[in-house]
Amino acid sequence: MTTTLTESRRQQKTTHGERQRHSRRAAGRRNWAGGLAGWLWLVVVAVPLYWALITSLKVQSRYYASNPLVPSGDPTLDNYRLVIESDFLRYFVNSVVVTAGAVVPAVVFSFVAAYAIVRGWRMRALRAMNGLFLMGLAIPLQATVIPVYLIIIRLHLYDSLLALILPSIAFAIPLSVLVLTNFIRDVPKELFDSMRVDGATEWTTLWRLAAPLTRPAILTVSIFNALTIWNGFLLPLVLTQSPDRRTLPLALWTFQGQYGVNVPAVLAAVVLTTLPVLVLYAFGRRQLLSGLTAGFSR
Repeated sequence: MTTTLTESRRQQKTTHGERQRHSRRAAGRRNWAGGLAGWLWLVVVAVPLYWALITSLKVQSRYYASNPLVPSGDPTLDNYRLVIESDFLRYFVNSVVVTAGAVVPAVVFSFVAAYAIVRGWRMRALRAMNGLFLMGLAIPLQATVIPVYLIIIRLHLYDSLLALILPSIAFAIPLSVLVLTNFIRDVPKELFDSMRVDGATEWTTLWRLAAPLTRPAILTVSIFNALTIWNGFLLPLVLTQSPDRRTLPLALWTFQGQYGVNVPAVLAAVVLTTLPVLVLYAFGRRQLLSGLTAGFSR
């Protein structure tokens, strides 16, 4: 008996030592190529942001006479003042209205549709609807510009914010349904059965059980769709005409035309347009990445 215990202890010590040596070897083999590529990508991303920020603080008369990557000795906010005085706040409000007006209905509809698809998977109609949503992922926005334009004209919605909201909802639904369906499918069936035994209706189960458990996915699709719609350029360009219906990406294009040689003013508009996106991404970065990873890996 004593011999057996001694041998088992020796085996445990040997196994523990092998694990330590293996971990040391793994730590010694560092991915230098991956680290170098990461630093290079950081430089590629950071340099344009740095250039845009320091250029927006320069005077136009000194822009071409100075080094583009050297900050100005006397920075000024005149470019930001010029952009704000050029109806920038109106464009900002339009972007907020379009983004919020499209994200909220799209996420709510996608969540209800995903719940119906998961709970009623045996029904052919719901399976066909799920396939229809998946087909929507294969249709790019550029391929539907002319049909969408004709529909908006027939509905007498051209040159209105509603003309931007409705197509944005339609293009946000397919991916949202895919992510939310994967999350709801992983909720244990026993929880739904227990809610049903307690007398809860499907509507109560939807909002009292499925919604809290899939909150990471809901936040993920909300942030992703908000960033996509906020940066949208093609739909505002095609479906609007009046200056008071422009969103921020389209306003940047008009700023570039209006201040054709005033590069600091254009970049000041770029910085102001990018700030809300950076703030939203900073607060929702971890939720966005974890939600997308979990949604596609489950």
